[in-house]
Amino acid sequence: MLTNVHIENYALIRESDIRFDDGFVVITGETGAGKSILLGALGLLLGQRADTAVLADKERKCIVEAQFDIAGLGLEPLFASADVDYDERLILRREILPSAKSRAFVNDTPVQLPFLKALGSRIVDIHSQHQSLTLTDSAFRLSLLDTLAAPLSPSPKRPSPVEAYGAAFREYAALKRELERLTAEEALNRKEQDYLQFQYNELADARLQPDEQEALERESQMLAHAEAIREALAAAAALLDDEEGQAVLARLRQAKSTLGHVAPYHPGAEALQQRLDSALIELSDVNNELCSTADAISYDPERQQQVDDRLALLYRLEKKHSVDDVEALIALRDDLDRRLQSIASLDERIHALMEQVDKAFGLVQRTAADLTAARGAAAQRMTKNIVPILHDLGMPEARFAVELTPTDSYTATGHDAVSFLFNANRGGDMRDLSRVASGGELSRLMLAVKSMLTSHSLLPTIIFDEIDTGVSGDIAGAVARTLCAMSTHMQVIAITHLPQIAARASQHLKVYKENDPDRTVSRIRQLDADGRLTEVATMLSSDPPTAAALQTAKELMA
Repeated sequence: MLTNVHIENYALIRESDIRFDDGFVVITGETGAGKSILLGALGLLLGQRADTAVLADKERKCIVEAQFDIAGLGLEPLFASADVDYDERLILRREILPSAKSRAFVNDTPVQLPFLKALGSRIVDIHSQHQSLTLTDSAFRLSLLDTLAAPLSPSPKRPSPVEAYGAAFREYAALKRELERLTAEEALNRKEQDYLQFQYNELADARLQPDEQEALERESQMLAHAEAIREALAAAAALLDDEEGQAVLARLRQAKSTLGHVAPYHPGAEALQQRLDSALIELSDVNNELCSTADAISYDPERQQQVDDRLALLYRLEKKHSVDDVEALIALRDDLDRRLQSIASLDERIHALMEQVDKAFGLVQRTAADLTAARGAAAQRMTKNIVPILHDLGMPEARFAVELTPTDSYTATGHDAVSFLFNANRGGDMRDLSRVASGGELSRLMLAVKSMLTSHSLLPTIIFDEIDTGVSGDIAGAVARTLCAMSTHMQVIAITHLPQIAARASQHLKVYKENDPDRTVSRIRQLDADGRLTEVATMLSSDPPTAAALQTAKELMA
């Protein structure tokens, strides 16, 4: 529940500290005194957008801070998901800086607004003056039935009907989107298949080999210069050995023989002779290889043409596909092969996915039927429970019913449309309440709904902003009794102009204006017993209240 609120520099509130008790709390004050300002400040703590227009002093920041008791609400997982420290004593803080920047804190930890909104929705329900109109909204009606249909103690192993349907529908929608994507891809691929096949065949027929281009380019160069290469090799061999004995090998043999005559007499000559022998062996081997290589080279114009044609093919393919080498062509060929195989297997994938979609849709139908049944049971309970509350709220002839009708298709919220049928008078047909309920009747209907939901909600605090709009007299007393009954389950805070409601509160806060030397400010104070009596009497008559009003106020408060 809400225990304290501290406000600084927010609209007409210069600085204020407000303590809230549990049970039934009322806030009263003249129109324009600042009651809605208090709600606006609380709205900041629940994630509403900030605006520097609320800064009374444009040079100072605005601060709104509130403390809540959240023991037993099961909020630990929500805090863990946001990596925020959990404490049963929750402190929310919001700051608006003159620079228009806004900061939010939960237990002194900076947080983003989405987490603040998620947390706020679990601890406070603010019912504004215009929220009764949501009774005419189909989404709100479905949400209301789903809340009533949900188990009071949900189990992770046994999801509620709305959770089971939501999971089934999300799975079905995801599979259906994938099927639509594959079907569109198939239609596109079919248009491209012939062209892809032509490209693949061209590359496959080329029988590409890695490093082929470099080898062919070397061979082409060799064939183009075959005669010059052969002549150079032969000339080199001739320089090493010839028939006249004037070449290198003949002279080396002669030098070796000459040293052989003196080798027995000089150890150095013998070593030199051995080195000459080694040189002869190596040069003889080089000479033999020069001769054999020269003999093996011959100009082959047919092979030259084959090599040049092959290179021309490779160059053409590389230019056509804007790549630099054969390896890139091979990679392109393999990619085309994979795409063609994917197209070939797409029919099988689509067929398998269609079976999955059909199976998922079957689950959607079954869970939707379960959800419809749960909503039907909740609709019966709602009809049964809400009518007595409407009678207590001054509509003794009121009739109310919830009507479920199937929708044309399955949507994220199920297969149901919900109508609230209403008639405030005896006789005649019930019609959709959006067409027959007045503003005051809508307010009482919403109060009846909120009252009925108290046993189905873990919300610790509900704030009513003038729920009494359009009611007076005995009906006002009935509204007060209903609010009191609700306050036995939760903290109920009501902003009201009706003395019948104010008289029943366990805590009474008054909002009023005062003129400071520099500006008008709003202040909030808690009334003691005498102050409450005077305020209720003033609401009944005038300020100061009459003696009759004071007596009536005593009777109301008694």
